[in-house]
Amino acid sequence: MKQKRFFLSESEIPTQWYNIQADMINKPMPLKNPATGEPMKPEDLYPIFAKECCHQELDMEHRWIDIPEKVREMYTYYRSTPLVRAYGLEEALGTPCHIYFKNESVSPVGSHKLNSAIAQAYYCKQEGITNVTTETGAGQWGTALSYAAKAFGLEAAVYQVKISYEQKPYRRNMMQVFGAQVTPSPSMSTRAGKDILTATPNHQGSLGTAISEAVELARTTPNCKYTLGSVMSHVSLHQTIIGLEAEKQFELAGEYPDEVIACFGGGSNFAGISFPFMRHYYDGTHKDTRYIAVEPASCPKLTKGKFMYDNGDEAGYTPLLPMYTLGHKFAPANIHAGGLRFHGAGVIVSQLLKDGLMEAMDVDQIETFQAGMLFAQCEGIVPAPESCHAIAATIRRAKECAEKGEKKVLLFNLTGHGLMDMTAYNQFLSGNLVNYAMSSEEVEENLKKQNML
Repeated sequence: MKQKRFFLSESEIPTQWYNIQADMINKPMPLKNPATGEPMKPEDLYPIFAKECCHQELDMEHRWIDIPEKVREMYTYYRSTPLVRAYGLEEALGTPCHIYFKNESVSPVGSHKLNSAIAQAYYCKQEGITNVTTETGAGQWGTALSYAAKAFGLEAAVYQVKISYEQKPYRRNMMQVFGAQVTPSPSMSTRAGKDILTATPNHQGSLGTAISEAVELARTTPNCKYTLGSVMSHVSLHQTIIGLEAEKQFELAGEYPDEVIACFGGGSNFAGISFPFMRHYYDGTHKDTRYIAVEPASCPKLTKGKFMYDNGDEAGYTPLLPMYTLGHKFAPANIHAGGLRFHGAGVIVSQLLKDGLMEAMDVDQIETFQAGMLFAQCEGIVPAPESCHAIAATIRRAKECAEKGEKKVLLFNLTGHGLMDMTAYNQFLSGNLVNYAMSSEEVEENLKKQNML
């Protein structure tokens, strides 16, 4: 019988994260202070993030960063995650391609987000921090941070995007089970939230609004730090455990990916699966692998956004980031892939896209759920709406290869399961989901409204 799943022993789980910034020929442009416009140093970020995360964020020198022993010990509770050959999906598509997925849904919280939540909670605890705060969209990151905070004896406050708070009650409940305080955003508990609700009383929230509230709470609460699940470079660093494992697992499978595909919100899971393989572009051993980031057609920052300096939040509290963006006041459509509704892209991914080392694709909501349904029927796993974007793109590529008679090895990141997202599947099955898409003209008009063009 053909082997379907590939695992690593505990001793083979990586002991270091990979920092792609050290290898990049064109380094990301510097983060800037929103008040002065000056490039930021690690100590400028201390009021917001754990100090170690601040140094990792701006580290352009060290290719390998040691994973703290306690963090790696907690990784072994659920890692390695399996690399799986999707024979059922291959057969259903009639493709000559070999399709693999890295199954991050097997973590205790059901997604890849725990890889960075553990690290950030650990660094906060080491620094003597007692409280952490964050934002969350669909709730995967908020759940991961809530669990990690409890594991290290920290109190967690989570601002969840209001539409997701209402759409995904079980995600909210999971955070509360782990002991977190969960508040729908925008709220009246912060100055940023009050200002947003005053201007737009029925505001359904965005990741930008929730970030503003979380950052404000961190800056005004003693012994509290802000943590986040995507966009920033130190988060991408922690997630490289995914690709580093996958690389070793492909050696067991006797193959190597021709294409690496992942859904895209801010960049954490795309970075996690792709950066370790991308380092072989820099060392010259695998220069032809394609890297494809897949985003919603309703939030197309990579495919239609503009590269510029922009805030990561609506109120303008965060550093100015050089990134592809739709503008920090962008109000996304209420799609069910709540984790992919962020207005901008991480600075590393933005630079890589600008340099042509990766590509981007956008997909409509209904196509993603059709892909998720097919995958569930073939592989027995109900995928999260975010992961459905990567599955849809993989199906597209597998069909294209079949038409051309090409045999490719395709790898996608299954970032999480959808067992907490069955209300979304119910709406799809009931025929109540619709597509939302932004044209390039609409993006440009939106940026003009924000005085960004």
